[in-house]
Amino acid sequence: MHTLKFDWNPVTGIDIVGNFKIHFYSLMWVVAFIVGWYIMKRIFTKEKVSLDYLDPLFIYTVLATMLGARLGHVLFYQSELISQDFFSIFLPFKFKGGFEFTGFQGLASHGAAIGIILGMYLYRRKYKYKSLLWILDRVVISVASGAIFIRIGNFINSEIIGKVTDSGLGVRFIQDEYYKRQITQLTGIKDVQKAYNAVTDNPQFAELLEKVPYRHPSQLYESFCYIFVFLILWYFYSKTKKREQTGFLFGLFLILLWTIRFFIEFTKEPQGEEYINWANLNTGQWLSIPFILIGLYFMFIYKPKTAVK
Repeated sequence: MHTLKFDWNPVTGIDIVGNFKIHFYSLMWVVAFIVGWYIMKRIFTKEKVSLDYLDPLFIYTVLATMLGARLGHVLFYQSELISQDFFSIFLPFKFKGGFEFTGFQGLASHGAAIGIILGMYLYRRKYKYKSLLWILDRVVISVASGAIFIRIGNFINSEIIGKVTDSGLGVRFIQDEYYKRQITQLTGIKDVQKAYNAVTDNPQFAELLEKVPYRHPSQLYESFCYIFVFLILWYFYSKTKKREQTGFLFGLFLILLWTIRFFIEFTKEPQGEEYINWANLNTGQWLSIPFILIGLYFMFIYKPKTAVK
């Protein structure tokens, strides 16, 4: 059987000056937000909602997503930053062990989901043209599209890597954290890509490379599945009358996205230093279960008290 295995050691950004670089991961976030804006513009136009409300919605969504994702990561996976490197929580810099521009790394999707819900609540308090659930039913379509690009960004960064696999599909993440330490120590070159290129023909490096295991490209699994989440949501919104059932699309999004996340977690390595493992389920899986239950409630139980204006 033909196997699809390869080494993954990409250029992760464009060097600007010193330690500052434009990370492709950050660009994936930019793409996600731009695509989301155009989707919401199309929805507003289709439903004859004033576009004056669109830019404020965009600003609330961006801020809520980034703050929620960052705080969620710190609380769920890396709470030691609170005492060890507090300012790195909110700034794109690392201060512990020397000042370094890192970009906004360490973002949790569960935190982003909570942040978006809270952000839409605050947005709705100021802009009352539709109900909160009307907004959530439509924003999640954009969120689903954005999730596709975010996971591609994770793959570029060689983060949220999968478990070791002997299947026909596997990736050797050259910039995996454990291997990164070894290759930089071997060469004395801090940049992993440059270190890799510098010793490609070095027998000592070849021996080291053989120790790097093939892993599931879990980020790509997830990104691929999110394409279908987006397409399903768009189908129900544009081709059926389910968009008129308040809370249905929001609930469907929660069930689809977090069910996918729940099962793909079985292929991932644990994240952070404070992950849990209860009943053979990890942190990401336990955090996904409440979202799935909330989704079931909004799809099958919730009944609005009043008609949406």
